[in-house]
Amino acid sequence: MNDNKNIMPINKQPAIRVLTMPKDANPNGDIFGGWIMSQVDTAGAVTAMKRAGGRVTTVAVTSFEFKKPVFVGDLISCFAEIEKVGRTSITVRIVAYAERGGREKCTIRVTEATIVYVALDENRRPRPIDG
Repeated sequence: MNDNKNIMPINKQPAIRVLTMPKDANPNGDIFGGWIMSQVDTAGAVTAMKRAGGRVTTVAVTSFEFKKPVFVGDLISCFAEIEKVGRTSITVRIVAYAERGGREKCTIRVTEATIVYVALDENRRPRPIDG
């Protein structure tokens, strides 16, 4: 996505952007890993749905790495790129960045993941993805 790990991609729009809130944190002010996983999965699903032209479901998380902690008040931007399209599946790579305000204004890469989605038909069965 970008050689400089802490600079968000230029000329690309994030799949999602979310402000972290106190309800998403533990008593120490660190955002729960499960909350971050949910945001990353949502960003990947948005990208997979656009490519599939409809409904998708998560079938595998092939990698997920928490690189840095996320804190209350961070603005999270999740960028997603399609790595592979199969007959019914789409593999998406997601990178999340945290923009920090306050005294230490900075942007850091906080999470990376690769997730596989499968396109579904109206009966929630796998369907082929159009060319």
